[in-house]
Amino acid sequence: MVLADAGCEVSLWGRRPELVEAINTTRQNADYFPGVALPPQITATTDASEAAKGAEVAILAVTAQTLRANLAQWEPVLQDDTVLVSLMKGVELGTAKLMSEVIADVTHAGPERIAVISGPNLAGEIVRKQPAAAVVACKDTSTAQRLQAACHTPYFRPYTNTDVIGCELGGAVKNVIALAVGIADGMGLGDNTKAALVTRGLAETTRLGLAMGADAQTFAGLAGMGDLVATCSSPLSRNHTFGTNLGQGLTLTETVAVTQQTAEGVTSCESILDLAQRHHVEMPITETVVSIVHGGKSPQEAVKDLMSRSATSELR
Repeated sequence: MVLADAGCEVSLWGRRPELVEAINTTRQNADYFPGVALPPQITATTDASEAAKGAEVAILAVTAQTLRANLAQWEPVLQDDTVLVSLMKGVELGTAKLMSEVIADVTHAGPERIAVISGPNLAGEIVRKQPAAAVVACKDTSTAQRLQAACHTPYFRPYTNTDVIGCELGGAVKNVIALAVGIADGMGLGDNTKAALVTRGLAETTRLGLAMGADAQTFAGLAGMGDLVATCSSPLSRNHTFGTNLGQGLTLTETVAVTQQTAEGVTSCESILDLAQRHHVEMPITETVVSIVHGGKSPQEAVKDLMSRSATSELR
């Protein structure tokens, strides 16, 4: 919708024929945003080769853990000069690779063809054309500027950055912190607790980013603090809502059952902790979330353990 409103012709690939047909005939994606009219520049198809034909830019927006398999199918129909843009906010399980690294693995595209768009971009607000801002990150400044122009609308303001790693990490780790904040909300804990989780969550994200070569300033920007604040504070956030259900006592299975869309942090918390351990970076909030979501620890016990950690300097 943003791309179309910025003047682009958009071909949308979908895996469900009935949804593709509905988008083309009713101009709505009623399963997710009923009542929202899609611009006429958007068409949908179940044929990946048709969607990719002549495309200058391919926006990749599947769930993080399915990217490698999906992209392996799409790679043969992509042009050699198509710019590949990740909207995904996760880290691959097993490899602990960022989405840009998975894209490079599968397509062998150079850094000038791989970009990331991230920021405080809750879809439910964007489709209503409420003002929002984002970061377009690519190691090649000219590519970032091309993408900036392709998605700049009166309601969507993109900024450029060359720190791909920082933007990706900010987007991935904030989902884990949002789970922690949601758990705290579900437990009935107050604003002091949530503020501490957000602040210390940003600190551990920055530590990991610096260890991986990211720019510390990125984490103070839209892809860092901006995305973290939006995801941790909004009821529109899938990760926050997922955490709230866990904090209220639902099991992981029960929470998955009542969640209609993917909460990336549920899976990526394990791969992010793996990534941190590979870089010898301590991430206690991420570790706590993993212990609750995948280790079966009760939220009450997890909070007690987190608060009883040895005292240390804030600057660590």
